[in-house]
Amino acid sequence: MTDLKSLFISFFIPLLLISVCLPWSIQAQKRGESSSEQTADSILTLTVQPEKKFQRIQGFGASDAWSIQFVGKNWPLEKRNQMVDWLFSTGMDDQGNPEGIGLTIWRFNIGAGSARQGEASGIGDEWRRAESFLAADSTYDWSKQAGQQWFMKAAHERGADTFIGFVNSPPILHTINGYAYGDGDGDANLSIENYPAFAEYLATIARYFEQEGIPFDYLSPVNEPQWDWSEDNGQEGSPYQNAEFAGVIKALDHKLQEYELDTKIEIPETAQINFLYDGNLEGRSRQADFFFGPQSAVKELQALAHKVAAHSYFTTWPVERMIEQRKELSEHLQKVDPELEYWMTEYCILADNEQIQGNGKDLGMDPALYVARLIHFDLAIANASSWQWWLAVSPYDYKDGLIYIEKNRSDGAFTDSKLLWAVGNYSRFVRPGASRIGVSRSDNASPREAADEVMASAYVDESGETITIVAVNYGYSNEPFHLQVEGAEPVEFTPYLTNSESDLEKQPNVGSGEEFSMPARSVVTFVGEL
Repeated sequence: MTDLKSLFISFFIPLLLISVCLPWSIQAQKRGESSSEQTADSILTLTVQPEKKFQRIQGFGASDAWSIQFVGKNWPLEKRNQMVDWLFSTGMDDQGNPEGIGLTIWRFNIGAGSARQGEASGIGDEWRRAESFLAADSTYDWSKQAGQQWFMKAAHERGADTFIGFVNSPPILHTINGYAYGDGDGDANLSIENYPAFAEYLATIARYFEQEGIPFDYLSPVNEPQWDWSEDNGQEGSPYQNAEFAGVIKALDHKLQEYELDTKIEIPETAQINFLYDGNLEGRSRQADFFFGPQSAVKELQALAHKVAAHSYFTTWPVERMIEQRKELSEHLQKVDPELEYWMTEYCILADNEQIQGNGKDLGMDPALYVARLIHFDLAIANASSWQWWLAVSPYDYKDGLIYIEKNRSDGAFTDSKLLWAVGNYSRFVRPGASRIGVSRSDNASPREAADEVMASAYVDESGETITIVAVNYGYSNEPFHLQVEGAEPVEFTPYLTNSESDLEKQPNVGSGEEFSMPARSVVTFVGEL
């Protein structure tokens, strides 16, 4: 009995347990495999659609106001060159990492002459005053704005090829009140009698730079005409009624043709994008319709560029409204003229939102990601053909610079920022002549849903051979996804990462269909050859 009992325990019971447990084990394994397959299937797939083309990209840029007047003239040459390299270089270091962000557009501030008035100008900060080529005796002094001229030439040497001369105020010799800011009444600080003189002044400057070998592609005679720019604003500026603005455009068109210049007129530099299609400022709103609609008195002028320029200020929060306004803008411009380009020509972070405030310099990823998300929506929803930051070099404790310097006229410390390199994810790899193309998402996320996680836009270069994808991970966790190119053989992509540890740092290649884990709070650009 004992032997039979031992045999039963040692042989039959284990056999019974195996027969009972094995099916459960197999089923559990199958459930695990099914779970793995489900996880793999749920990973986001971004499919690039090269045949689905949208706007043509004209370039990315920034402005020289106002620190360049000192930096470009007085600072040590080695430091100047490093700043210029960061902004404009397209070179690579020994590890294949970009040495700069390759800006191709440079905005040159044509000053009104408040600098020679000193404190009497009413502009308390000397860094916000500007020189003028027009001297007090109405002659031209081309030695003025020397720092800006040096920087412009250095940018040109590194490949920048689009230059915009922009004006905050007419020269003080032409203004009604003799100052470089308005009286707060909403009318231009420029009399009708001085429209021709102002136009000749701008055309003369354009001719000078053409002779110097760096012509202005565009002259922007008016900046943010919706604001009154009274003394309290602390910088040069003038408001304009739309009708006054049109008078200046006509006078400038006449002079540019008289001087046989190819320079085009860029308008209207609205203070907010919604002033292009709505707004409640009587006589200073709905500018797309006023200047390019059926009743326009200027749209057929030879020198007027067939585009509208606007600034993204005060339209970035809340996120839902940011997206909606850009949709409204795109739809409205299509109604006005489907061929009319839209350029976003100025932005920095202001204290107008709940997520990030303008006050306080921040070299980290928070402002970089906030701006990268804005660029994404300006390009992917508003269909901007160009995107331009405000201050290339800032001396202020504010989120307004790509590069930051000590507020010292002749020398000091300087540093780059994550914002510089985040902008570079677009500017360095999405080159002029590229076209934005479609990107579909396997999760069918709406723009608002994607805004807090992964956003992606894609571009094909002018030759049709290079695909560039810029992805922004706004979230706080790594996000895996696959990249595919519709209708193409497998593509090998080279990623460039910008996050708290990396500045456009080259990463190991990833192929079509391969999983890429995008780091949290990062911007990554993928470049591949078809």
